[in-house]
Amino acid sequence: MGWEEVSVRGYAELDRALLRQKGQQPGRRPVFVYFSGDKDPGSGASWCPDCVKAEPIVRAELPNLPEGAVFIYCQVGDRAYWKNPDNEFRKNLKLTGVPTLLKYGTPQKLTEEECFNPELVRMLFTED
Repeated sequence: MGWEEVSVRGYAELDRALLRQKGQQPGRRPVFVYFSGDKDPGSGASWCPDCVKAEPIVRAELPNLPEGAVFIYCQVGDRAYWKNPDNEFRKNLKLTGVPTLLKYGTPQKLTEEECFNPELVRMLFTED
């Protein structure tokens, strides 16, 4: 595995993880972030049915990540927090839905049903 996975929950943890990556980059390591609704500790399933459907598709494409890339799995909070239009993910990152997969620092991203398409996920991971 020539890439690294980091799991975070909430905006503050994501912000710290992104700052850490920025500080570690002698060259530029591509950073991909997958945003999902929180998972229930008991069942392990997200409250977001689209996230449940997209996660195995995204994970199946992880071997296509560029060498040295960082994949951040970010749980955005519970349903009530996510639905609040003033939550930090919506305000600061302009997210409109979950799941969202993006290449951090670029306009490249896939939202909701686009994350169900393995070809689109692979293209996001492999194209500059």
